[in-house]
Amino acid sequence: MRFFYTLLLFCISLTFGFSQSAFQLPQGQQKAVIPFQMINNLIFIPIKVNGETLTFLLDTGVEETVLFSLDDKEEVSLHQLEKIKLKGLGANEAVEAFKSSKNKLEVSGFVDDNHELYLILDQEFNFSSQVGIPVNGIIGYHFFKDHLVEINYDRKKVIVYADSHIKIRKRILKSHKKEAISLENNKPYYTTNVVTENQSHPSKMLIDTGNSDAIWLFLSEAPNLTLPSKSIKCFLGRGFSGNVYGQRARMQSFTFGDTNFKNPIGTFPDSTSVSSVSFVQDRVGSLGGGVLSRFSIFFDYPGSCIYAKPGAKISMPFNFNMSGLEVQHDGLEWVTQTYQERGGTAAVYTARQDNMGHVQDNLKIKFELKPVFRIFNVREGSVAQLAGVQKDDRIVKINGRNAHYLSIETINELLKSEEGRTIVLEVERKGVLLTYKFQLKSIL
Repeated sequence: MRFFYTLLLFCISLTFGFSQSAFQLPQGQQKAVIPFQMINNLIFIPIKVNGETLTFLLDTGVEETVLFSLDDKEEVSLHQLEKIKLKGLGANEAVEAFKSSKNKLEVSGFVDDNHELYLILDQEFNFSSQVGIPVNGIIGYHFFKDHLVEINYDRKKVIVYADSHIKIRKRILKSHKKEAISLENNKPYYTTNVVTENQSHPSKMLIDTGNSDAIWLFLSEAPNLTLPSKSIKCFLGRGFSGNVYGQRARMQSFTFGDTNFKNPIGTFPDSTSVSSVSFVQDRVGSLGGGVLSRFSIFFDYPGSCIYAKPGAKISMPFNFNMSGLEVQHDGLEWVTQTYQERGGTAAVYTARQDNMGHVQDNLKIKFELKPVFRIFNVREGSVAQLAGVQKDDRIVKINGRNAHYLSIETINELLKSEEGRTIVLEVERKGVLLTYKFQLKSIL
C-alpha cells in the first residue's frame, strides 16, 4: 500500500468547549514562511510549544491539536492538565488522554498564546517509527481557521498570509482555480465526481492532508458506490481505537480542480473499522495527500473556498506497493566506516596499520548512528510472502544497497517503482542472514 500508517486520525471527535485560541501574525508582518519536510505526501512542520521545538503533522482532517510523543525531548511544560477519553477509527475502546490549556505555540512569527491541546501517553500512537523521523503531534483546524494558508508541495513550503496582504488574493485568482468548500465540524469538505464500475456519483469528501493515500471511500456511507471487481485486502494503518483494515482497488476516475484523474487507487476501509465514527451528513470519503501533493493549494477557511493549481507531479501515475511489505524504522545503531582521508579532521580514530603491518596514517574509522529498518507487515499472498519474507525480519540490504543509508521513503518508492523489477532482499532473522529474491507484480 502507498503509506500504511495513513494516520487515520482524521476522524477524531472532541466534544469539549472552545477556548479563545487564535494564531496571529505580528502587526506589520505580511506572511510567515514555514519550510516543511514531506514524507510520502505528508507534511511535517516545526512548532515551538512553550519554548520547546516539536515536530507536527499538518492535518486538515483534525480539529484539535494532539501530542502523542515526546520521546526525543527531555522536558516539555504543559499547563492545566485534565484527564479525558478519545475515540477514533478502529474497533477497540477509547483511549485515555489529557487536555492542556493556555499553551504558547509559535512558528516563524505565527503565534497562539492560548492554545489548547490533547496529550496521549500511550506510545502505541507514536508513529515516528513509521515515518523515520521523530514526530511529536498533529495540528489542524486552529492553524488554518483565520488566515489564507498556502501549501506549495513542489517548493515544500507552507505560507500563512496576513489579511492585509491584498496582492496575493489578486494573484491567485489569476493563477489558481477557485473551488467552494464547506466547513463542518471545523474540517474542509469538497464535492467531487467519482466514477466506479461505469457509474458516476457526486461525492462529498473530506480534504485530508493527514492521509497519504489518494482517495478513501466508505461504502457503508455510499450505497450507490460499489467496490471494483478487482481488489486486494490490506492492513491500512492504526487509529485511536485499533488496527484498520479494508480493500484497495483501482477506480475509474474522479475530478479535483481542473484535473480528471484516471485509474487512481482507491482505499475502502471495512465497516468494522468505521463503525465508531460519526460522519457529517452526506460524506462518503476523503481526498488525501496522494492527490493534494500534485497541486499548489491555498486554503481560505474564512472564505469557505480553496484555490488549486496543478504542480509538477500532476501527471504522475498512481502507483502501489507491489511487494506486499510494510517497513518501519526500528531505532538507530552505531556503525563503523573506514575511508581514506582527503582533508578535514572528522575522524574519531586513526588506524596506524593495515593487515600487512604497513602504516596507513590516512586511513580513518568513523562511528555513526544509522537507522535500522524492520518488516512491520507482510500482505497475505504477496510476492514477498511467497518468497519467504516474514514479519519482524530486519532489513540488511536491498538490491545491494546497505539499509543503513536508506530512508523509509526511499524504500517505499523502490517497492512501488515498476512492475517486473527484481528485488533482492537480505534480512536478518534471529541472528541468521537470509536472502530472498522476488519480482514486483502489479495486482491492481
